[in-house]
Amino acid sequence: MRLVGEETFAAYGLAGAPGTDAFWAEARTPATVPDGDGWTALFLRRAGEAADIGFESWSPPVPLRRWGVTDCWYAEVRMPARLRVTYQFLEGDTAYADPLNPVGAGGERSLFATPDAPPQPHWPALGADDVLPLPRTRLRWTSERLGGRRTVRVHEVGGGGPVVLLLDGDDWLYLHPAATAFESAVRCGEMPPVTLVFLPAKDRQAEFGCRPALWEAVRDELLPLIAESAVHADPDRLVVTGQSLGGLSALYAALEFPDLVSRVACQSPSVWWTPDAVHRPDPLGGPVGGTVAARLRGGPDLSGLRVAFDVGEHETRMLPHCALVERLTEQAGATVSVNRSASDHDRAGWRHALLRDVGWALNDA
Repeated sequence: MRLVGEETFAAYGLAGAPGTDAFWAEARTPATVPDGDGWTALFLRRAGEAADIGFESWSPPVPLRRWGVTDCWYAEVRMPARLRVTYQFLEGDTAYADPLNPVGAGGERSLFATPDAPPQPHWPALGADDVLPLPRTRLRWTSERLGGRRTVRVHEVGGGGPVVLLLDGDDWLYLHPAATAFESAVRCGEMPPVTLVFLPAKDRQAEFGCRPALWEAVRDELLPLIAESAVHADPDRLVVTGQSLGGLSALYAALEFPDLVSRVACQSPSVWWTPDAVHRPDPLGGPVGGTVAARLRGGPDLSGLRVAFDVGEHETRMLPHCALVERLTEQAGATVSVNRSASDHDRAGWRHALLRDVGWALNDA
């Protein structure tokens, strides 16, 4: 669907001549119109120089076009049904959030969802300029096994309880307000009080592959450090959450450290991973299910494991890998939950699954 003339903007509910002060005073985008079995979304940018729209996943960058000689730049982007995306404007070496979109993720990113995408309760709509509150408790962790020092933030929700270990913890501190969202979910009775532990990664490729060092360090160093602190935490009911490579690492921990990890909530886990995958021209083109599927075929007893899987319904190439691992995990005796989010490989889609699946993982009374 391609509209021409000022009808391009009028169809999205925008009146007035593009580029005028009256036009910009009313402009709020992205805006959508139905388009077959999906949507067309209008993006606007007020500037003098050209730029692209950069999506976290789902689409390569989309160039914005100029309206005549005005300061109005726009793009009409065809989107499928049920899609939630993270995006930003790319101008040379600079990336920044959309000033016309009031919903942001950190200072450089904006969030957008098609009208048919399901809601994400508990996550506040924060603008790009909003500063996210950080947990007061900070643990200085100097790891002998991993090397180096890192700051681990800890937040007691509802007075604290089972430990929820969030891999890639900085994402959930600085881009998406996980502490606020968990507070809301606990108040609504969707999960018991928990203690959130935000674990930052120093080298994701090294730490989140199928290797034991991270989980030996969590077991022998981090959890004792938490136990020695003043926070109220129950490490015996540990839930590990991870996304992408973090999801892979969480599953690996459940397989190889079952006495430590028996509850997992993973979103879009990178189960295409094999030791040589990142060196191949097409990392996802290897054996379906990668190293994790091969390990599951070895017949482990996972009867003590409770694991929630979620992957974006638009992650076309990830779906076969995840589907096989989900099936093999259940066949090995684990209690399994499987869902598909209205997203691609995007934090915007992982947010709701994070809360829902942690609640499910703890609902094993």
